[in-house]
Amino acid sequence: MSPQTLSFAHRFVPGTGAGRAPLLLLHGTGGDENDLLPLGQAVAPGAALLSPRGQVLEHGAPRFFRRLAEGVFDEADLHRRVDDLAAFVAEARRAYDLPAPVALGFSNGANIAAAMLFLKPEVLSGAALVRAMVPLAEPPAADLGGRRVLILSGAMDPIVPAANAATLARQFDGAGARVDHRVLPAGHGLGQGDLAALAEWFAG
Repeated sequence: MSPQTLSFAHRFVPGTGAGRAPLLLLHGTGGDENDLLPLGQAVAPGAALLSPRGQVLEHGAPRFFRRLAEGVFDEADLHRRVDDLAAFVAEARRAYDLPAPVALGFSNGANIAAAMLFLKPEVLSGAALVRAMVPLAEPPAADLGGRRVLILSGAMDPIVPAANAATLARQFDGAGARVDHRVLPAGHGLGQGDLAALAEWFAG
């Protein structure tokens, strides 16, 4: 269906399953608003899907915020982009009559979702973060009181060091989230193990 005109180019798929939280789908570098729709439908059947396109271009590849180098984030830009994305989620919730979504993010999309949990914790009801890394060198104190957070890391991921992902899990735990951090026998890309873990977590 054609989306309403909101502040981000996006796709919206209405939910068909009663009681399922909507998913905020956040693609990785070079993806777009269509990328994660099949994943969302596979791991959370019946959930409403809200899928925006990142507004930063890196050599023509859409992202959700700027980076200075691989794994080195422009934190000033990240703060601004979290504000922009939070405003879009508020617009979309009004336009489509949605409760607070659960983020499902991959790579760059997982990183902005992680940053949003610390900077704007009221926006998300939880998050599934695939190949996330620490987005903020010094995250602010946040009260994530019982929100569920899944982190799926790859044991052979050349981009996200294992210690970095473990630090992120500790940060969420310290903020009161119910953290499930799993290290899969995978690299940086999505695989069948991720699909199985996501489907199990969303069903839980």
